[in-house]
Amino acid sequence: MPRLRHLLTLLPLTLAATLAQAEDWPAPIKQIEAKGAKILGKFDAPSGLTGYAAQYQNRGMALYLTADGKSVLAGNLYDAQGNDLSSAPLEKLVYAPMAKEVWAKMEKSSWIQDGDTNAPRTVYLFSDPNCPYCNMFWEQARPWVKAGKVQLRHIMVGIIREDSPGKSAALLASQDPQKALQEHEAAGKGSKLQALDKIPANIEAKLDANMKLMEELELSATPAIFYLDDKGGLQQQQGAPSPDKLGKILGSK
Repeated sequence: MPRLRHLLTLLPLTLAATLAQAEDWPAPIKQIEAKGAKILGKFDAPSGLTGYAAQYQNRGMALYLTADGKSVLAGNLYDAQGNDLSSAPLEKLVYAPMAKEVWAKMEKSSWIQDGDTNAPRTVYLFSDPNCPYCNMFWEQARPWVKAGKVQLRHIMVGIIREDSPGKSAALLASQDPQKALQEHEAAGKGSKLQALDKIPANIEAKLDANMKLMEELELSATPAIFYLDDKGGLQQQQGAPSPDKLGKILGSK
């Protein structure tokens, strides 16, 4: 699974950026910063070099200041065995903190719970009520959800059909959204879910915020599934997963 690096770097790492701005970087590093890079931290490097982790054009970037402090190299650094010496520092200083920020944003979004609150694993998905692949993943996940091992959190959006926003609004506005979602997904193509003709302002605000988050992550289709792997890294699956990927997303049965 990809590490979502093209997605995660789109979101501002506000705390790290604030701390980084307080540093008095060497002149060559300042020049890179002036070109639009965010310098997020410093790390040890071999051969008299000093490493710096940066974010530039939606990517993490490793910078290496020469021993005399007059020049800077950009790119990955490899040792004699072919090991990438830039990967671990970038993961620690750039990607891991940004992954936490993405996860926190999803936690604060407007989602509908599907499964036990105390389930040991949580999986987020951007979901459209008219999306057949969202329904497919809902079906795939039933053994894990029913066993109390996984809680799905459906971040409701409306992008597929004209009535998608109204249907998502109907679910979010329901007296029991969890039950309403269950009935809708269980019915499949036979669902009787009716779109709201007029979406209440508070519900429209929730949908707008969900759509904004989806756009920030440069997602264009549903389901967009987010989960934490066995090492705690944030991973993504676009579309209903193949059977061999279900275990990675949902864990063991």
